Amino acid sequence: MNSDVKRLLEAVRDGSVEVDEALHVLKAAPFADLGYAKVDLHRRVRQGAAEVIYGAGKTVAQMEGILDAMAENGQGPVLITRLGAEAAQALSQHHALTYHEEARVATVGELPVPTGLGQIVVATGGTSDIPVAEEAYWTARVFGNEVTRLYDVGVAGIHRTLRHLDEILDASVIIAIAGMEGALASVIGGLADCPVIAVPTSVGYGAAFGGLAALLSMLNSCASGVSVVNIDNGFGAGYLASMINHMDARRKAQ
Repeated sequence: MNSDVKRLLEAVRDGSVEVDEALHVLKAAPFADLGYAKVDLHRRVRQGAAEVIYGAGKTVAQMEGILDAMAENGQGPVLITRLGAEAAQALSQHHALTYHEEARVATVGELPVPTGLGQIVVATGGTSDIPVAEEAYWTARVFGNEVTRLYDVGVAGIHRTLRHLDEILDASVIIAIAGMEGALASVIGGLADCPVIAVPTSVGYGAAFGGLAALLSMLNSCASGVSVVNIDNGFGAGYLASMINHMDARRKAQ
């Protein structure tokens, strides 16, 4: 059971919340129909986190309407992904958001205190992979995780990877992000005793095929415990890592 619902039921049991009040909360409309969007207000109940706004392709007015609906219904903190700098500037006129330009994400509301099982490590093969890594980093942070960055630790200089062996061995989840041939995920997967989420990036020369070469390499990893998300999908990796990192907390809340 979701921890928010559990706390509500405990409050009813303790007498600090009236039954009718709790019933109103549970019966509230599952989504806000804005015409152009149906904002999921029960996402937190089902999955423990507010809906994420995908910024690409949406107008500023549409995103403002979605943010207003989420704020009115106590949804937050909110993450907006794939958001351009110009749109972020326009949104900031009416909403207190923090824009992370390299990641192309914005956060609205205070970041939660980390509640995960342990540390999430975000590692990149090269500096060119950092924008995808930053998207993963801020996604994991918004959902209540401690996150460590290990950037430019690719296998072209394996000593750079091994220098951070302590962080790799202490992690509860590792996100390995690389373009070119995508070998970083296999190397880290062979060192770590935790789940490794591989993210292929579109970094590379012609035969990299916009990240397809790295994707296929990661899918064919000989290291056990390596899963793969889509090309340049830092958000998907950060979200999955957060879910894994909170499994113990979810079990204790039940």
